Amino acid sequence: MHSIYPAAPADDTAQWNLGPVIQALRSSREDKHKIRHNGRVRELPSREALTSIVNGLSAALFPTHYGRPNLTDESIDYFVGDTLNTTLNRLSEQVRRGLLFSAPAGDDDGGAGDDAALAQRARDITRAFAASLPDIRALLVSDVQAAYAGDPAATSVAEIMLCYPGTIAILYHRLAHQLHALGAPFLARLVADIAHTLTGIDIHPGARIGASFFIDHGTGVVIGETAIIGQRVRLYQAVTLGAKRFPADASGALIKGTPRHPIVEDDVVIYAGATVLGRITIGAGSTIGGNVWLTQSVPANSNVSQAQMRND
Repeated sequence: MHSIYPAAPADDTAQWNLGPVIQALRSSREDKHKIRHNGRVRELPSREALTSIVNGLSAALFPTHYGRPNLTDESIDYFVGDTLNTTLNRLSEQVRRGLLFSAPAGDDDGGAGDDAALAQRARDITRAFAASLPDIRALLVSDVQAAYAGDPAATSVAEIMLCYPGTIAILYHRLAHQLHALGAPFLARLVADIAHTLTGIDIHPGARIGASFFIDHGTGVVIGETAIIGQRVRLYQAVTLGAKRFPADASGALIKGTPRHPIVEDDVVIYAGATVLGRITIGAGSTIGGNVWLTQSVPANSNVSQAQMRND
């Protein structure tokens, strides 16, 4: 049988006149448009590896839901131990790669001593992360319980854990937030972006979120880096907890890391499409109605609706 594609010429490079293109791209990389961190070629963290790592961590945290449904009381601890050992070894390597991009420009000279110190730091972060897994699981259980209690359509905990995008997004966030807090911000951001791709929910790993958090439906939810969310908070789809403005320094460059996202206190409900901007406080027990645009603080037990906002 003959191929439907014509035979390639002996020298494809010559056919496309790639010599000047390759040289121009090298000039762009090495000179004209150089963007390498600290000027070095480095190993980037792998999204594929991180996806596998989060799957392994999920399986260790909830073995029969995200691991193997046929585990028994005799086999479950062996499964968890083996899964964690393999997963944490992989995580340590990805943390090491991420740390290569976290140091300020000029902070490392690429020597062997620096490489050894970086590898040790990655192991220390991974060890501290492993020690935090029981606390992360406790938070995740509270989130699942909040979803089950807060959604009349939920028929079981298993349904919530396997079918609810909000549950998947908060699982990824709890892991990413811990990595962020331990000093691996680039890796944490990659984990958060994988969750965003999977669920349509965008939570910056720096956001601080209390226990019993429930995102119902979830698509389009955005939570910014410096947002602080209390306990027993519920968000619906397309809610934004964002920044109102971005302060700049005298040269016009954006000042990074300043608190610029909302504080949402305990027992708040924010309905679909609401946009809450700036470093404002939503008082405990408040309800923010659908499609509200809010840029000012509200006291505890407030009930804010579109009609009220129009009257303002």
